[in-house]
Order: sequence, then C-alpha cells, then structure tokens
Amino acid sequence: MSEERARDFDEYARRFPKDVQHRLRSMREAIAAAAPGATETISYGMPAFRLDGILAWFGAHAEHIGFYPGASGIAAFKKDLSGYKSAKGSVQFPLDEPLPLALVARIVKYRVKERRAKRKA
Repeated sequence: MSEERARDFDEYARRFPKDVQHRLRSMREAIAAAAPGATETISYGMPAFRLDGILAWFGAHAEHIGFYPGASGIAAFKKDLSGYKSAKGSVQFPLDEPLPLALVARIVKYRVKERRAKRKA
C-alpha cells in the first residue's frame, strides 16, 4: 500500500485486492444507508462517515476489515460482537468470514441517535 494518504474512498479502495475492495464497498454502502445525511470523508487515513462528528471509521488490514464506531458503539453491542476480536473502540471482521452488515448498520444507527442527542444537549 502506498504511504501517501488517500484523498477519497475510491483512491483508498483501489490500493487493495478486488475481493477486499468489494468488502470495503459493502461496508461503505451499509454505513451510508444507516446514516442518511452523513458525509463521507477520509480521517486518520481511513474512510469515515461524519454526522455532527465522526460516526465510524473503517479500513482494510492484512487479515481483517477494521470497524471503529468508538467506545460507545462497541460497548452497546458487546454481546453481538463477542465472536469477533475487539478493543475499546474497534472490532475486527476477518477477511475469510462474511461481513455482519446488518450488525454494522445497527451500530451506525445507534451512533446516529447518540450524535443527534449530543447535538440537542
């Protein structure tokens, strides 16, 4: 992968094999559908969606797709994510398993509600 940071999603995705590009596009579509009105950006060198702040980042790695919805997103879905390697604000979806896109969408919808509540406060 090039050391130069991508300027947009397409540039980011092109750096990976076709099967990984497909997974990245699937993540992008699931997140976008779950967060109407969110804008896409590149943050910390990875694709991300923003709505009153970053909702979630995602990115490709050697053996997994990383999903970074923040600590609250991981904590709220800890039981659902128990089959995956995770940390305080991230989870790893192995490249040799189907992506849990419905779960990703639920987490993003949770983050949208959280961001909107914070904006109202």
